[in-house]
Amino acid sequence: MVALTEFAGSADRYQAIIDGKPVEAASGARLDMVAPSDGRAFASIPRCGAEDVDRAIKAAKRAFEDGPWATMAPADRGRILMKLSGLIAEHHEELSELDARDVGKSIKQARGDVTVLSRYYEFYAGAADKTGGETIPLPGGFTAMTFREPHGVVGAILPWNSPTQMLGRTSAPALAMGNTMVVKPAEDACLSAIRIAELALEAGLPPGVLNIVTGLGEEAGAALAAHPEVNFITFTGSPEVGTIIQKLAAENHVAVTLELGGKSPQIVFADADLDTALPIITSAITVNSGQTCVAGSRLLVERAAWDRVVAAFAERFNRLVTGPHSGDYDFGALINAKQRDRVKGFISRAKADGVGVLAEGKVAGDAEGSGFYVPAVLFGPVPVDHALAKQEVFGPCLSAIPFDDEADAIRLANDTEFGLAAGIWTSDIGRAMRMARKIRSGQVYINGYGAGGGVELPFGGFKNSGHGREKGLEALKEFSATKTVVINHG
Repeated sequence: MVALTEFAGSADRYQAIIDGKPVEAASGARLDMVAPSDGRAFASIPRCGAEDVDRAIKAAKRAFEDGPWATMAPADRGRILMKLSGLIAEHHEELSELDARDVGKSIKQARGDVTVLSRYYEFYAGAADKTGGETIPLPGGFTAMTFREPHGVVGAILPWNSPTQMLGRTSAPALAMGNTMVVKPAEDACLSAIRIAELALEAGLPPGVLNIVTGLGEEAGAALAAHPEVNFITFTGSPEVGTIIQKLAAENHVAVTLELGGKSPQIVFADADLDTALPIITSAITVNSGQTCVAGSRLLVERAAWDRVVAAFAERFNRLVTGPHSGDYDFGALINAKQRDRVKGFISRAKADGVGVLAEGKVAGDAEGSGFYVPAVLFGPVPVDHALAKQEVFGPCLSAIPFDDEADAIRLANDTEFGLAAGIWTSDIGRAMRMARKIRSGQVYINGYGAGGGVELPFGGFKNSGHGREKGLEALKEFSATKTVVINHG
């Protein structure tokens, strides 16, 4: 095992991790890491390419075929993952500060992410020895049985919005099932992935089981998706890139799990408990500056309660403040200048189209003129065919849309290419259940939204939100394959 201190070098110069060792890119090229809170470069990472990815995949393949990980007793794998969970808890503040600076999210939100990260490894550590096959009775002296076996080398291409959570969401179940991994974190936010891989080695994970390759998506990410020795791929990101990943993987007939975003509705009926709904719905669009796949970006309000509901949300939005990650603000900066300009473009076009602005927050005084900030905006009523009602903004923009009745609410909720999550707010549980069955969404929350990270809950989408399921026990099935064995015993 590589000692943790061997990773030390320049405080701002990070390295990829391949086969348990810190490495530079073969080319020697590096990329700057820019802090979203002030727009300044504060670190650098290797700009890995196809050669580095190939080296990492070969290390993962050796670790799978020749190492102890895949053949280790599942309970023993679980003990290592549990130790990793404990190390993450011990380094909670360090990882939180690293993620907050790297992503630009508020420190309190980053702390929540690291808590969920620790929970991922804890949950799958306990589940590692509890996933098995079944026996199938056959006539004529035959008995069949099934086994759940690891795929082999899993390639994971992660987004930048929640790097700690996303690493846990993919690696914990994949490792619990005995796979080895090559992880390509987003070039905008990858420092916590490197640090967690260091902690994994300290916990006892054998070298080569978890490799971190940094670099650009079109270089390192594409090489990982196209490599013939990768056995399974998981990707979270945009539908456009998801299509590219799927096509590359298809050349090698490799299965892919895709989570591609959403346009999630929050459906508020007149009989809803608004005092409960207001802070939760607000958080669902401002957490991580709205840069989450399950952001509740559409506020569907029963017309009979429109004035009362939008007035309450307007009052709340007018008080929202975005500022540096280290401050006690409602949310932080967007990830980079490109994303800031994209979100501002949505806002500017909506205003130019005459869509009403019901409320708008502000940028903190100490953040003016620096960083990548966009204040929260509440629009309404938003035309149902407008971009704000159809497209994923991935920013702190909430679109309020009125509806007439239950059938109208269902129609509007499903009137999008996405289907990842939905919230239903009503005191009529019968209506809530009817709605939940008819909304085309992978997750539906009733009188709530989110569940402390939702580690235990199967997660994935319908339509252009992707396919496959992560989280919960379903993920263990996703990261393994069924083998059937038939015995002729006479």
